[in-house]
Amino acid sequence: MDCNVIKKRSTLFDEFAHEEDGVEFWYARDLMEPLGYARWENFDEAVKRAMVSCENNETPVDSHFREVTKMVKSGVASVPRKDYKLTRYACYLIAMNGDTRKPEIAIAQAYFAVQTRKQELIEQKVAEIQRVQSRRTLADSEKALSAVVYEHGISDRGFGIMRSKGDEALFGGHTTAQMKDRLGLAQSRPLADKLADVAINAKTLVNSMTSYNVDDRNLHGDTQIINEHVGNSQSVRTTLLERGITPEDLPPTEDTKKLERRLKADERKLKKGADGFSAE
Repeated sequence: MDCNVIKKRSTLFDEFAHEEDGVEFWYARDLMEPLGYARWENFDEAVKRAMVSCENNETPVDSHFREVTKMVKSGVASVPRKDYKLTRYACYLIAMNGDTRKPEIAIAQAYFAVQTRKQELIEQKVAEIQRVQSRRTLADSEKALSAVVYEHGISDRGFGIMRSKGDEALFGGHTTAQMKDRLGLAQSRPLADKLADVAINAKTLVNSMTSYNVDDRNLHGDTQIINEHVGNSQSVRTTLLERGITPEDLPPTEDTKKLERRLKADERKLKKGADGFSAE
């Protein structure tokens, strides 16, 4: 098929797109002809096959296929007409379950596959950025905690015990060293670098609670501060367990150091490839 035809048909999909509450969608009847179908009855069957495929993929059908009724003028009267609101994923499934002899179907498969992949990449990048930000927030909370507890008279030895016993309380008796082994992390590396996001956020919360209470209750010395930190760790663990989350059993995630390096490399590429404003 001619490249201009492919480009024109791909543009059609963009033109027919709608948005509602931040969700991009298409009406099935708008896509019928661009997908090479002349009769609604035949296209409706393709939509239904796609719905079955969606269900087989263990994905909620209602989240991607929404049957609607439109009132359309027919002569002097208005008659109801069945239609569907379709997400990008639904459109992709329709294309994948369409008549492959139609050249329009091949174009649609390529278009929605590429666009869906772009969305996946965006979501992945957002998740990576959020993970790095969570790790930095934890580091900031550790610095803040350190400043508070030293101001309230904890010793260097007490500070080490506080951190160690806090981890044991949060991770069900597993020491920091044992948790590093479970995550496949070198002993010289910070435990948080491979912790799941929920565990990182749990440690941040514990640090914030300890910082606040040590200051608010004017706690002093090793014993009071260590007990406070361990108690907060136990409280956060209890909350996680009540919600079905066992922190020591969470699988390791990608090393945040690697993520940071990748994000910095992406930033350098972006700067290198970007055209700046020309000087007047």
